[in-house]
Amino acid sequence: MAIDTPKDTRTVVEELLHRIGEGKPERIAELYAEQGDWKLDWPEAEHGRTATPWIRHRSTRADAAAHYRELAENHVPEHVATEVERVLIDGSDAVVLGEIRQTARPTGRAYKARFALHLTVEGGLVTRHHVYEDSLAVAQAFEGKDR
Repeated sequence: MAIDTPKDTRTVVEELLHRIGEGKPERIAELYAEQGDWKLDWPEAEHGRTATPWIRHRSTRADAAAHYRELAENHVPEHVATEVERVLIDGSDAVVLGEIRQTARPTGRAYKARFALHLTVEGGLVTRHHVYEDSLAVAQAFEGKDR
């Protein structure tokens, strides 16, 4: 499948953030390479938890689409906000810094978490997606525990 994507790192990252804001998983996934390096900063023993199924390593474009679908399915859409504070670019690498505010659908508990997203763009597609976030805040919201 030929995908018309911009080649410049900043342009790709800005388009990715725009598409994430739109919330259409298949459209978001178009900006990911067929094979990539996807990791989330989450304790290895906790990957695949049923309460947070979107939090696991991924490696394909289809995985990226599944991630965004699962993320949406597990949060209340009316209570989702992301503040991007800064986007830093160094060649093919980008770091996005900000804060997410969401509400866990299963528990109804709101949470906020700071994040850093490290992306690498090659050939106009994202080949690395590493997220570092406050995983404790997320876990507690889904387990219904106070922080």
